[in-house]
Amino acid sequence: MTNPASSSPTLSAALASLLEVALAAGVPEPDARAEGEALAATVAEAATGAWVDWVAQTGGDRSAEDFTAAASRGRRWRSTPTPTLARLAAERSGEAPAYAKALALVCTAGAGLGTPTTQTIGNASQAAAAQLGAFQPTPTPQTPVATSPSQTDEFTRGVRGLWGEVMGQLDTLRTRTEEVRAGSPLDLDPQADPWGPGAFGDLTGPRPSQPSQPSGPSGPTDASGPNDTATAGEPPEQPAPEPAKPEEPQKSVEELLAELDALTGLAAVKAEIHRQVAVLRIEAKRAAAGLKTPDLTRHLVFTGNPGTGKTTVARLVSGIYRALGLLSKGQLIEVDRAELVAGYLGQTAMKTQEVVKSAMGGVLFIDEAYSLAGDQYGTEAVDTLVKEMEDKRDDLVVIVAGYPVPMQFFIAQNPGLASRFRTTIDFVDYTDDELVAIFCGIATGGDYDVTDAVEARFRELLGEQARDASFGNGRYARNVFEAAVGHQAWRLREIDEPTVEQLRSLEAEDLSDGPPPVGAELLQTEPKPTGEEAS
Repeated sequence: MTNPASSSPTLSAALASLLEVALAAGVPEPDARAEGEALAATVAEAATGAWVDWVAQTGGDRSAEDFTAAASRGRRWRSTPTPTLARLAAERSGEAPAYAKALALVCTAGAGLGTPTTQTIGNASQAAAAQLGAFQPTPTPQTPVATSPSQTDEFTRGVRGLWGEVMGQLDTLRTRTEEVRAGSPLDLDPQADPWGPGAFGDLTGPRPSQPSQPSGPSGPTDASGPNDTATAGEPPEQPAPEPAKPEEPQKSVEELLAELDALTGLAAVKAEIHRQVAVLRIEAKRAAAGLKTPDLTRHLVFTGNPGTGKTTVARLVSGIYRALGLLSKGQLIEVDRAELVAGYLGQTAMKTQEVVKSAMGGVLFIDEAYSLAGDQYGTEAVDTLVKEMEDKRDDLVVIVAGYPVPMQFFIAQNPGLASRFRTTIDFVDYTDDELVAIFCGIATGGDYDVTDAVEARFRELLGEQARDASFGNGRYARNVFEAAVGHQAWRLREIDEPTVEQLRSLEAEDLSDGPPPVGAELLQTEPKPTGEEAS
């Protein structure tokens, strides 16, 4: 198959460029090649025939299983930078932007493997954004909460230029894809219907695994006909309706702000939310006094790395807005690109409208919103969202979230977004002390005791972690705790009646990044076969 975007690089050319940059950056060639091949595979895995092109352009001695394994390895890099890029970015290496650009071009080339679809182009957009998201201005105590392009250093501005270049190439690929498929009944996403046209190439006849409907007496009973449990002429017995769950008592603004203040860290975020509440309260008082009120937008942009509390704060914001009387329900609806973009041309608007309808009266939280940039399906979702935000502005708040640099590009691509999202709140990474507090809070909340030795061990683990854009922050603390619980259970496995103290106690040896070495210990304790058993 041929890459439909003639102006975009082939995968072999993109990999060659990646290896050139890797050489200049001192990155081992096998490491760079493995990252590039996996990234291209994970972008293209949904495209028909992609593995054939991938094999042909990565050496020609691979199999479909190799393609699938590579796609699985690279799947996490749709949302986080590759390990090599994360290291180069953390070191502020002069080759880091070039390496990011080379990886982004690999994403573009991957989107052209096989028969490109809207899903593969979306994958490429999201993966490219994740790579360029590795570059963020270094936060300082003096850094304002709301950032702007003028406050971004030259290093990051250069990366934003690379982002625009990559998105332009993806847009070219999308346009060429539409031209190739124009007028074809195959203008759909193959993932939407595994039995759709083209699923079996040129094969005709019955679908091999599609269950057939039996006919005759053993076939399915007509829904309008009699059944075994209802007497003819009598309506079937209806199940009793479940009792309605009592509505949870609505929390006051003070209670919700107290919950916000109780969160670990996030000093700048808390200050900005308090400021927003003060502005909205005064606005309500001015309206009650018959004074004019400014047209203030309540929609927000949250930027920051994963695990920094964006979803938690969004949920509190929804409750605060409800308590202030700005929203009628206060629920939080969390979605990403998959929930907004449809698999068929023209249906994205309807799908986005349905999501907005479900969020009416509350907050619509769109994570990794930058993945909506770069193709017409994402653009259709954004255009629909802008219109819905205007039509339903009295009872809807939208919060978009993602890495700082891609979010700047995302907001700037549409004037409607720029005018509605005027407040950006930056969620900085947690410090070691804050992560220790989060870990201890999780453990205490689960009825576990954390000793000084356990805390010291957790600090050791933190010191071994690369604190780049791929670091999990609060999620990392929870992952370590859950792994520690598994280690503790394995440590106590042979104690029939452990004491309460033993059940509550975590030990330093329980803390590890991985699961307990169950397989290794079983191999060590399993008796070796002798005599006839050995034969």
